[in-house]
Parts: sequence; C-alpha cells; structure tokens
Amino acid sequence: MTSTSETLTHGLSKFHRLLVDQIRHEFTASQQYIAIAAWFDDRDLPQLARVFYRQSLEERDHAMMIVRFLIDEGVPVAIPGTGEIQNSFDAPRDLVALALRQEREVTEQFHLLARAAREENDYTGEQFLNWFLKEQTEEVAKMSTLLAVVDRSKGNLFDVETFVARDMPDTTGGDPTAPATAGPALTV
Repeated sequence: MTSTSETLTHGLSKFHRLLVDQIRHEFTASQQYIAIAAWFDDRDLPQLARVFYRQSLEERDHAMMIVRFLIDEGVPVAIPGTGEIQNSFDAPRDLVALALRQEREVTEQFHLLARAAREENDYTGEQFLNWFLKEQTEEVAKMSTLLAVVDRSKGNLFDVETFVARDMPDTTGGDPTAPATAGPALTV
C-alpha cells in the first residue's frame, strides 16, 4: 500500500479497509484472467479464451461494484495497482487450476469481509456482500467443473473446447440483483 492509500484508509473501520483492499484483489484477478485468456487465445483455443476474457470483465465489474458502494457510503477510495500476474504456464491444466485457486482465495476474502461487517454491526455492508458470496459459490463450481473436464480430456483440448462451447455459453444480459457499478457495467 502506498502512503497515499494508507492516508485514505487511516481511520476507516476494519470492514472498510478490507473492502478497499478487495478492490486490488478484484483488479488483480481481472488482469490474471486476461493473461490466462491470452495464453489460450495464442494457442487457437477461442472457447477457453472467451471464458477467461469474460471472467476478466466480471472481476473488473466486481471491483467497480465495491468502488460504487464505498462512494455511496462516503468512504474515500484510492484505486490501487494490481498484484503480480503469472504469464508463463507449462500446461493448460495449470491455467485452470490457477483460476480455481484464485476463486477459492477470493471466496475466503469475501468470508473475511462478511465476518468483519457482522462483527462491526455494519448491516448495510453485510447485505452488500450477500450477492458476492452467492457469486463466489457459482465461480468456484464453474472452475471446478472446467478443471474436471480438462483432466478427463487427457490432453485433448478440442474436446474441452466443445464442452465449453456447448455447456459454458456467454451469459450476457446480467443479473438484476447485482450491486450497481461505478461507471458502466461490462457484464452485469
């Protein structure tokens, strides 16, 4: 954290500090998904690339939902940089396994956020997080399924591409229960 962001978070509740940190986590996840998508795209696997480009947009929107919430709550927002992004991979399974690990980590981060909101009796904050907790359950299930399909394909990525095209369509149109974003939403 830079001194500017430390200054902006000084005096905030634990919950609000964790939310500010979560913006960084969401933008890092977005960038990591771009790296994964580009890897698949470079290897002429457009269906897998599409899934991860879409995931990148979703993570970006999640960050912007948090920005909107903090602005609406009157909490100062400093937009952080991202964490390290992995760009080198040995095998397709490694990319999907990384995505699953990332989704599990984000789920734990949202559990920590929910716990902090509850401990601070921040009922508005706790309610805001309910959508994210539901979303994380879906994301972990999606990446778990994709990893199982990659494992069962025994290296035949064209079978994986067929599965993704058939069973993981691009779901545009959004979720009407999703929190609002700061600026336009790209996926919700």
